[in-house]
Amino acid sequence: MRVLFIGDIMGRPGRAAAASEIPKLRDEYGGFDFVIANGENSAGGFGLTEKVMNELFGAGIDILTNGNHVWDKKDFVPLLDSEKRLLRPANHPAGTCGRGHAVYEKNGEKLAVLCLQGRTFMPPLDCPFRTADKIISECPVPAVFVDIHAEATSEKRALALYLDGRASAVIGTHTHVQTADEEILRGGTAFLSDAGMTGGHAGVIGMTADSVLPKFLLGTPCKFEVCEEDVRFQGAVVEIDSETGRSLNIKRVNRSVIKNH
Repeated sequence: MRVLFIGDIMGRPGRAAAASEIPKLRDEYGGFDFVIANGENSAGGFGLTEKVMNELFGAGIDILTNGNHVWDKKDFVPLLDSEKRLLRPANHPAGTCGRGHAVYEKNGEKLAVLCLQGRTFMPPLDCPFRTADKIISECPVPAVFVDIHAEATSEKRALALYLDGRASAVIGTHTHVQTADEEILRGGTAFLSDAGMTGGHAGVIGMTADSVLPKFLLGTPCKFEVCEEDVRFQGAVVEIDSETGRSLNIKRVNRSVIKNH
């Protein structure tokens, strides 16, 4: 089973990059059984809308994971209940709308996808470790893909080691900075601290420098604007043994989409 995971899609430049690069990557790798993307920043950098969601699905994405920004567009929240291809962090308390995990079937393959949110330097939620324990113990398929949306590298790696041999892949999102620590752990779990960001890299984690700097220089509120320069497509391709759930290979993807002159 081959899975393409796309790092946080940031605004319109990120959506355009996804639409441009997914078909090219399909050709290069001979196809993907599943394409997963973190979509919580896809609509103007904050949250999702129904229109943007449909645009991403139309670009070839099968499943959209999310994080703390999934609640930013209030009109969108009801779709978390009705659209199975959308996941919010599973470690929200019982009674929260939407779902945090699901099993998907495509091309004769079955993959469980689990979305979690970290707690270090993040809004307080239930324990992602214990939440993963419960969900994975009840999972009906061996292949389990985990998006851990978290700030701290230590928390992401700790979760990967904790789930080693039980999850097929544990890939981090949220920081918008791709790390270079991809590996297959001893138990067969593919790990990458952060898949990076699909969007404009010339500013500050997807926003223009001019719109972000006043916050740091003056400490005053300011309106962030999505960066449209140095657009890159970032993520990872993971090969999983469908029978055992063990990962066979993980390769980072980091390619320039628009070259500025």
